[in-house]
Amino acid sequence: MLFHKKHFLFVLIVSINSLLWAQNRGDDVVGYYLTIDPFSGAMSQVYLYNAGNDTYEGKIIWVEVEEGKKYEGYVFLKKMIFNTKDNEWQNGSIVYPGKSGKFKTYMRFEKDGRLRVRGYWGITLLGKTVFWPREKESRNPQIIP
Repeated sequence: MLFHKKHFLFVLIVSINSLLWAQNRGDDVVGYYLTIDPFSGAMSQVYLYNAGNDTYEGKIIWVEVEEGKKYEGYVFLKKMIFNTKDNEWQNGSIVYPGKSGKFKTYMRFEKDGRLRVRGYWGITLLGKTVFWPREKESRNPQIIP
């Protein structure tokens, strides 16, 4: 009987540890990401950060094309909340610079480390998914995250 209790305890600890490592934490999303604008095809870099009150926001840090430079510093992603059950950031919105309307948004990490971002109107079928690879540092040190 003692062997079974020890075995059970060991399996329980290993299982809980595995679940903890498999789950993201809210602040895991904080950092720089390379993006491709779904409308223009231009590259940009965004910085995702903890905005307080358990919400996350995203700011445009760098834009590849000269006409997009005016949007550097613009907060385009707002009110993302990390859902531990679904292991994703949800209930936020994206407002694309120069476009009208808001897109509901959710995000989650793919197995390869890219951030999968889905923007949609009303229902998730009416939208677009993009993938953002993480970058180590800012491409524009003049914009403070």
